[in-house]
Amino acid sequence: MKVLTTALVTAAIATSIAVPIAEARINTTRLSCAQAQDLVYSRGSIVLSTGRNTYDRFVADRSFCPIGDYTKPAYVRTRNHHACNIGYTCTVDSPWEKNRK
Repeated sequence: MKVLTTALVTAAIATSIAVPIAEARINTTRLSCAQAQDLVYSRGSIVLSTGRNTYDRFVADRSFCPIGDYTKPAYVRTRNHHACNIGYTCTVDSPWEKNRK
């Protein structure tokens, strides 16, 4: 019984320590434009903070979006650029549908 209790306490402590680390996001305002681009293209898909309370999921290309979604160029503020094109975001809006309206 004591071994089970020790194991449960250890697991609870490990989980409480791991959760905040897993939730930390890289902030684009602390990266150069090239570093942010490299992150997106090397991982294919990544969630990045874009400011103090904002974040988004960025992708390297449409293959990282859900089926039926399209890509839209993503511009974010980085350490050395106000509008750095770091890749794309996924959207359900077709770029061709907007031209028909």
